[in-house]
Amino acid sequence: MADLNGYPSPGFRRAEDGIVEPPAGTKVPIEILRAGLPHLDELTELFEAYRRFYREPPEPAAAREFLSERLRRGESVVFLARQVRRAVGFVQLYPTFSSNRLGRIWILNDLFVVPERRGQGIGSRLLGRSKELAEESGALGLILETAVNNPAQRLYEAHGWKLDREFLHYEWQRPVDPRRAT
Repeated sequence: MADLNGYPSPGFRRAEDGIVEPPAGTKVPIEILRAGLPHLDELTELFEAYRRFYREPPEPAAAREFLSERLRRGESVVFLARQVRRAVGFVQLYPTFSSNRLGRIWILNDLFVVPERRGQGIGSRLLGRSKELAEESGALGLILETAVNNPAQRLYEAHGWKLDREFLHYEWQRPVDPRRAT
């Protein structure tokens, strides 16, 4: 936050990158926007932090290309959360269909908020925007899977998500390509 001359407002400090940071504990507005190719740099940085959370090795170039392909081809929808013009979280959703339910559903595949901004309502706002996308697109709903020890389960349940106790989740993975093994 700055005054009309561009100087930080009292109590705010300027970060290394020139973005003005609010004092600790200050309630800062959250902006949610649909990400596109112009947001690729900040999105890639968040995406790599998300992948590190799931213990994946860093691959910033491959991550950037992956995101770029999804966005260029319209294969996913990504919403970016910002506070004070800084990207602080994102959610990525993939469209699919349910044969049993005869309609579109969205897979909420990725949800991430930077650790220092958790507990400020950012994840809630991203979940809310995801629900809006489902409604706007006429989808039947949203599905997700998460690690059994992920504390975000409380967030999902607080937003009306229900744990599926009727169906099992199976997975088959293609054997690892030795050229990609590290």
